[in-house]
Amino acid sequence: MSKRKTQPQTPDTDNPAWTAEDLVQARPASEVLSQLFSPERAQSLLTPRGRPKADVTKVRVGIRLSPEVIAHFKASGNGWQTRIDAALRQFIAEHPGSRLIERAVGPGSAQPPGLP
Repeated sequence: MSKRKTQPQTPDTDNPAWTAEDLVQARPASEVLSQLFSPERAQSLLTPRGRPKADVTKVRVGIRLSPEVIAHFKASGNGWQTRIDAALRQFIAEHPGSRLIERAVGPGSAQPPGLP
């Protein structure tokens, strides 16, 4: 980490502040990149990086589990939270019509997404 102190009163000549004229002349990257690069390269620069968004996302919750349960799932390495999710899904699949599910999602409600 740099130990240099920033000096807000000193102008940044490498990255000057935008003027109103600069903002008026600004164009979206989709317009500019196709003029500077080949269509394939421009498209690759515009494609979002990272993992694609999932259609069905999981819900973040806080849950308290016994130390034995955590130790059991962690003992087999990374992905232990996914394995707990799979074990709970298996329990739900093996106990169809359970009143536990009705209490969790409400009577007459549809099954949670992703369950059989």
